Amino acid sequence: MLKPRIVTIGVYGFEEEEFFAALANARVDLFCDVRRRRGVRGARYAFANSQRLQARLAEMGIRYLHRQDLAPDNDIRQAQYAVDKSQKVAKRQREVLSPEFITAYGERVLSSFDSRAFVESLPADTQVLALFCVERAPEACHRLLLAEKLAQDLGLELEHIR
Repeated sequence: MLKPRIVTIGVYGFEEEEFFAALANARVDLFCDVRRRRGVRGARYAFANSQRLQARLAEMGIRYLHRQDLAPDNDIRQAQYAVDKSQKVAKRQREVLSPEFITAYGERVLSSFDSRAFVESLPADTQVLALFCVERAPEACHRLLLAEKLAQDLGLELEHIR
């Protein structure tokens, strides 16, 4: 079984050229988009909208994979938004996930996620897999939960690009 290195990255806080330079510096060769909706509001992050993102990655020789099944469903997201609202935290400013989100994501997504099958489904020559969503801090995003499960289950190296 192949053992890729895993990196995680979010878009918030990055300028376009910094974002793509960070991927190049990490030697990412497979970009796994784990967002449910592949769009980002606002001109600053338009480069992370699906078609533009995929085109730029292709220019860089980075393969693209969308795994919507690894995104939190609407109920899980709404539970997090309710916690954010009660704590008066804007989504883009969130620094951690709520315990409710972590539990629900674990039960609804990670409990049936097979790390070995996932990695075996990747192209055989994958060296560095990037797990991507929008939040700046990995601690504020489901990509951290997914990455930690992969790293723990398979002994994979994990790095967060900030």
